Amino acid sequence: MPGAFEIPDSDQGFGGPRAAARAGLRQAFGAPGLVLSASFLGFGALVRQSDLALWHGVLSTVTGWALPGQIALVELYAAGASLLSIALAVALSNARLLPMTVTLVPVLRAKRWPRWSYFLAAHYIAVTGWAAAMRVCPAIPPDERLPYFTGFTVTLWTGTIAATAIGFYLAGAVPQQVSLGLVFLNPIYFMLVFAESAKQRMRALALGLGAVAGPAVHLLSPDWGLLISGVGAGTLAYALDRLWARRHA
Repeated sequence: MPGAFEIPDSDQGFGGPRAAARAGLRQAFGAPGLVLSASFLGFGALVRQSDLALWHGVLSTVTGWALPGQIALVELYAAGASLLSIALAVALSNARLLPMTVTLVPVLRAKRWPRWSYFLAAHYIAVTGWAAAMRVCPAIPPDERLPYFTGFTVTLWTGTIAATAIGFYLAGAVPQQVSLGLVFLNPIYFMLVFAESAKQRMRALALGLGAVAGPAVHLLSPDWGLLISGVGAGTLAYALDRLWARRHA
């Protein structure tokens, strides 16, 4: 949500690694935590309605923590799909996390922190944490970036684990349409986060082209439409931005 991520006015950042971690924790309790928790309430309800056990849902949140892949996992498992089919579906759904990791880890890197800490932090890279870190971290000292990201994402991760369990037990207390509708708060939140980035020409082009191409390409290929439109819109936006920059250099 625009304005959800606090960026220090001073070049000194938050005032040290511990203060940065506390700032990340505090910001996670705002709109990001509320929307993600609501989404995972819906996921917990989906787990129960798919006749799976609570531990199935909680384990998927603990180890996977990527809602589209988790939904694919639950639905395919409940439908009796083969393990190979499930693994491929989850892998394709979560492939989007690789470019996020490649772009974010260099931003987080600082000499103060051991190398293994970045491998651990990579587990918590998802769209919400990535968006927050890419907005806040470049504006703060390198030593504060990993603590900020850790405080922000571990708080979200812990909250979504609890929300998965709560949603599982609340599944029978609310109508099915309400519990499943909570899942779709997540992409709406992502769009609001990225809307603020539309001030940058290339990102605005990518969002616009993706929004136009997505539905049309989905009609042509429901299985590959999202991947094709995402890669195509991003590539075309990059090319158009470079062309614009050259003409106005």
